[in-house]
Amino acid sequence: MSAASQAPSETDLKTRFTPSLIIGLVIVGFWLLVALFGPALAPHLESDIVTDMSYAPAGEVGLLGSDYLGRDVFSRLLYGARMTMGLALLVTLLSFSLGVILGFIAAISGRWIDGLMSRINDALMAFPSIILALIVMSALGTSLMIMIVTVAIIDSTRVFRLSRALAMDISVMDFVDVARSRGESLWWITVREILPNTLAPLAAEFGIRFTFAILFISALSFLGLGVQPPAADWGVMVKENLQGLL
Repeated sequence: MSAASQAPSETDLKTRFTPSLIIGLVIVGFWLLVALFGPALAPHLESDIVTDMSYAPAGEVGLLGSDYLGRDVFSRLLYGARMTMGLALLVTLLSFSLGVILGFIAAISGRWIDGLMSRINDALMAFPSIILALIVMSALGTSLMIMIVTVAIIDSTRVFRLSRALAMDISVMDFVDVARSRGESLWWITVREILPNTLAPLAAEFGIRFTFAILFISALSFLGLGVQPPAADWGVMVKENLQGLL
């Protein structure tokens, strides 16, 4: 096959880089830069009280005004971006690691193992995510470590379902049957045949789960079970300044 035929055409590139994809990448890239470099650009520390005025208007005290304690909202927004997005990224990485591993195990194992793991996963998914997290964290505590593990386990149930379905679809294809006929091990088939063919949909799901993790963590912080004051977090900021929004 010639190099010209192997190279992607201009139409293919236009199909891949759609306007919605470009807009999404720009937004995600912007907030990643804010999370990485925002605190260095913040005019104040997240807990500094810069004025005696509560809910000072934007421009009068700082770029976005002050909160109920007189702290700079713009500075806390930058610090909160690092906290919220950092926790969301960690939770998503953990949930994907757990969900993909268990999903692949269920797909390539025997029927009873697959059935048992699927029923446990369905039982966890039957509860509303926020309610299940509230029950667990009310019993075990509200530390960051407990929140990270709880949200990661709850979120991994969605990843498990997708990765299991993808692995089961690919495991019945001809090239997998050929690998089995050659005597390849289940580990080799999973790593060399199944995993590479599931990366594209799993990568798309990773972005979706990352955004939901941001909302989930912010919701728990708003309810008082996530990041605790005086640390800056988007959910904490909404909770603390709720009176100023009304």
